Amino acid sequence: MNSTDQKSIPAKFSPPFDIQRPRILTAPFVFNSPHSGRVYPNSFLQASRLDALSLRKSEDAFVEELFADVVSLGAPLLHAHFPRAYLDVNREPYELDPELIADTLPSYANTASIRVIGGLGTIARIVTESEEIYREPVPLEDALNRISTLYKPYHAALCDLLTDSWNKFGHAILVDCHSMPSLPASHHDNRPDFVLGDRFGSSCDVRIVQFVEQQLKALGYVVMRNKPYSGGYITEHYGQPEEGLHALQIEVKRALYLNESTFTKTKNFAFVKRDLKRLSNAMFRYIPELLEDRPAAAE
Repeated sequence: MNSTDQKSIPAKFSPPFDIQRPRILTAPFVFNSPHSGRVYPNSFLQASRLDALSLRKSEDAFVEELFADVVSLGAPLLHAHFPRAYLDVNREPYELDPELIADTLPSYANTASIRVIGGLGTIARIVTESEEIYREPVPLEDALNRISTLYKPYHAALCDLLTDSWNKFGHAILVDCHSMPSLPASHHDNRPDFVLGDRFGSSCDVRIVQFVEQQLKALGYVVMRNKPYSGGYITEHYGQPEEGLHALQIEVKRALYLNESTFTKTKNFAFVKRDLKRLSNAMFRYIPELLEDRPAAAE
């Protein structure tokens, strides 16, 4: 799918996200793809100085499709329809950028986080490293409306899914699914195929991370932990392994499955999807047994 044949762009998101539920919940996993939304409202496109293809540079294109087989294996999959460039649910609810918002920000806004300073707050100011999104500042009312109508319902749905899993199994494992851009061609080989983020051991039982890493390596992939991505707000916020709630972020290198210039799937998409189904199947079979044992210390 390219920028011209994506589904019709509604004035409002309806619905703002989807929850694909298994017929039977068979394992304590919840999969989440918060950045794969690709519905760009006309009002947003008109307010942007960038074209639709440029806005997609921050999108985790088709990640929800890469992981879709987890539903048939017995776990739910939550994914956004709204794009990350419009609203980022992998941030605190009010990481608001005073350079972007037109009005005086409320006292509860976090205006000084590293993410805000970098232009990547809850309402992003840029895509990639420097491309400014908006022609004019965003009204505060608009920003708060996005948070109330999209951000809060999304996190409420995620909380409900995790609660359902925890209630049934006594623990829950959130797998936060993302994609990462490849480096320029001269450094292409330096970017691993997968990066596993557990906030440097604080968001997830280390044995889960070790198992996922071993499985991916057995499939032939290059894997790193926490560099350059250790996990964002979702991983940090929901990862409470001492309470039986684990959160692991998985970043997939886009070049494995995507033409990064046209945002179209390559012929390798099916192979990566197949391997992720194999990974998920192994996770469902063995990780619950690991958690029945005494919790392991973080690395």
